[in-house]
Amino acid sequence: MSRTEGKDYYSILGAEREASRAEIERLYKRLAKNHHPDRGGDEEEMKRINEAYRVLRDDALRLVYDAEHDQLPAPSFVPSVSPSAQADAFGGRMAGSLLSLIAGLTLLFLVRFHYVVFLWPLALLAVSLIVFAIWMAHAALGYAREGSAPTNPLRRFVWAQETAFWSLVCGGVYVVYLLLTAM
Repeated sequence: MSRTEGKDYYSILGAEREASRAEIERLYKRLAKNHHPDRGGDEEEMKRINEAYRVLRDDALRLVYDAEHDQLPAPSFVPSVSPSAQADAFGGRMAGSLLSLIAGLTLLFLVRFHYVVFLWPLALLAVSLIVFAIWMAHAALGYAREGSAPTNPLRRFVWAQETAFWSLVCGGVYVVYLLLTAM
């Protein structure tokens, strides 16, 4: 078992793994100035800094240290997702889409009924919200499709789903157009 096992000398000095010898020396001097016991620093911290500098300034010791620490397994990220969060992801995405659609249509109709020239930025915001809602609904449909079993008809008839979705979107846009022009 090595004396350096479990110690990350690069993080002690605040250096990158590719740092040059001059960079390591610069970082060491800055830390030594701040943590030296004669200046009120912690003696144990200074020992750690000195040990890290002793290993990283010497090319041979640094190679040995890097070889030892490259063999250690890197910690991997394992997401922890609760079953309730997975179960309601589709509903949450559709609820967000519906709220964005309602907000966009409300703004669009308010601008149309109280049209004043300087309200055009609100009309752009309304259209952006509606486009965002459509995008979210399409993403939720894709999420539901990917989360289903490979033998599920949702996965086999993608073209039918896409055709139905975009037909519904085009029909909705036409209805909104009729409502805006009729008044």
